[in-house]
Amino acid sequence: MTFQEAFSEIQDIFIHSDVSDYKEFLAIQITMTGEGGGTFYVKFCDGKVYVEPYDYKEYDLIFICDTYDFLKIARGEMSAMAAYTVGKLKIEGDIGRASAIQKLVGRRC
Repeated sequence: MTFQEAFSEIQDIFIHSDVSDYKEFLAIQITMTGEGGGTFYVKFCDGKVYVEPYDYKEYDLIFICDTYDFLKIARGEMSAMAAYTVGKLKIEGDIGRASAIQKLVGRRC
């Protein structure tokens, strides 16, 4: 799997999530490692979600995770908190805010 393939799937999942009731600002830089690895960001702002394939300098959190494990998180097959607990996801920043991602992802529009 290439970074573009992984990113495209993740982008599709995130941008089709219903975040209309999330009015806070949350920016997460995601660094995927291993096959298909690369960096991108997800930003939740005023009920919208943005996913772009480059570094975001003003992030609230950094997620570092194997590509395949992050795909599982994005698909809803594994929670971010469970991945963090077993060491599959490293989080830099406010871990409490990290739990918001699971509430937001997968709520299809």
